[in-house]
Amino acid sequence: LAQAKLRVPGQVPKCPLRPFSQVQGAASFGPVWLASFGRVRTVYVAAPTLVEQLLRQEGPRPERCSFSPWAEHRRRRQRACGLLTAEGEEWQRLRSLLAPLLLRPQAAAGYAATLDNVVRDLVRRLRRQRGRGTGPPALVRDVAGEFYKFGLESIAAVLLGSRLGCLEAEVPPDTETFIRAVGSVFVSTLLTMAMPNWLHRLVPGPWVRLCRDWDQMFAFAQQHVERREAEVAMRNRGKPEKEMESGVHLTYFLFREQLTAQSILGNVTELLLAGVDTVSNTLSWTLYELSRHPEVQTALYSEITAALGPGSCVHPPASALSQLPLLKAVVKEVLRLYPVVPGNSRVPDKDIHVGDYIIPQNTLVTLCHYATSRDPAQFPEPNSFRPARWLGEGPAPHPFASLPFGFGKRSCMGRRLAELELQMALAQILTHFEVQPEPGAAPIRPMTRTVLVPERSINLQFVDR
Repeated sequence: LAQAKLRVPGQVPKCPLRPFSQVQGAASFGPVWLASFGRVRTVYVAAPTLVEQLLRQEGPRPERCSFSPWAEHRRRRQRACGLLTAEGEEWQRLRSLLAPLLLRPQAAAGYAATLDNVVRDLVRRLRRQRGRGTGPPALVRDVAGEFYKFGLESIAAVLLGSRLGCLEAEVPPDTETFIRAVGSVFVSTLLTMAMPNWLHRLVPGPWVRLCRDWDQMFAFAQQHVERREAEVAMRNRGKPEKEMESGVHLTYFLFREQLTAQSILGNVTELLLAGVDTVSNTLSWTLYELSRHPEVQTALYSEITAALGPGSCVHPPASALSQLPLLKAVVKEVLRLYPVVPGNSRVPDKDIHVGDYIIPQNTLVTLCHYATSRDPAQFPEPNSFRPARWLGEGPAPHPFASLPFGFGKRSCMGRRLAELELQMALAQILTHFEVQPEPGAAPIRPMTRTVLVPERSINLQFVDR
């Protein structure tokens, strides 16, 4: 069906552990090429105009198959799929149910008071973690690990209305187990996707590891969901429906929608996972870049203090944070350089035109967001951290060149909440600390483990202001 023959590379990296393979592929083969990763053959699209063309042809229920091992786990364990793994009508139903609770700006802003307490605890934990081990007294090692705890504590507070103790001096063992499972499941996902099904019997390790990780996450979520369900039932016992207290967490609303217990558990488990990486990795990269660009950090600190007033105890409303242009530009620039999901996928439900090609239905198409967001034609000095490019400096890039939260019906459900968490955390961290790089540390590059992460630990100094 192709109008022009797709380029098939003679050699392509066998394992996409580095996102630079997208950039190399586009440079070698042009904006569209065909390649394989393990048993998966896919068409790669690495030009913003073509990405837009493909996404604007989506049907009412866009399909992606990025996480087929996750769906297989649900089938074998007889677990309900959540928003990340559901497809078709089930996905549409869940999306319609959750969108009013998360996607509307005023809905996300309603969780600001809940998140405020978590941010306060994060600042206290960063103070406690300074000076552990060798190095300067203000050095915090592996900041991504600290922000993982913050991400989980935040999403749990919103989802479940409860605190998990992630930011305490001693983290509860079950919480530590969940955090390790989140990190591990992305690695095992890459490995299982690269292997044909028959090889799983000969080399069972990756599949066993993936199932173990998901089983641990489901067990953790089930324990907390059951606890919240009992509390809600006790609180509302004997009250007429109209007198019941409004829910302060998302799971409360899911109970009211009378979803099955399995469906609630599937959604809560997957949302707990989804709420960790976006915030933790973006916070890590943001402070890493600000530490290496003190002039930007100084300007951002001035913007925050001018808008919020003097004093380190100011905890601003969400509406005030959304009016800080440099803060928003810094986050946008970090998400351009380090998109949490470096490549997305679609499986068209019909033959579609993309550039000079017709891509047949049911073909796996990978959208190379990392490559398009570092395209020099769209972003001069594409590898440089320049937040001013989002403040009117130079021509505007193509709107589909940087899509850190996706587009359309498959866009990130938690975008508003993630942006609020990032803005609140950055405002308070920079109010309390000047963030400086680790002395003598070499530059850190990103790598892929399904999501984009630092290739090694980011260590930063948090110096009291």
